Amino acid sequence: MNEPRPFNFTGRLRSFRHAFRGLKVMLATQHNAWVHACATVLVVAMGFGFGISAGEWCWLIVTSIAVWTAEALNTAFELLCDVASPEFHPVVEKSKDVAAGAVLISAFGSVIVGLVIFGPRVLRWLV
Repeated sequence: MNEPRPFNFTGRLRSFRHAFRGLKVMLATQHNAWVHACATVLVVAMGFGFGISAGEWCWLIVTSIAVWTAEALNTAFELLCDVASPEFHPVVEKSKDVAAGAVLISAFGSVIVGLVIFGPRVLRWLV
């Protein structure tokens, strides 16, 4: 059995490099990641524009992280499925659909949180 490597600073730096490379792959290959990026920028701009509270920022941060995490896991899952089964397989298709559904669930939850936080403010601003 392999002995675990001792902690070292350069190893931690390499792991960050790998993580950033993964984010780059996700942004380069997943159109929905760009939708999430635009939504994130819009939400941050609205948060600053409306001067939301610290608690509201926390909710927006948590829901945004949930969406980005789901998208990253979905991307990783799809890439692994494509290697494991390069030709079409109905079970792989279903598993990819379920992973995409997880992203959708987190995105819907984020939209609901956004509506609760920004809805009343936008209505007051419009009226």
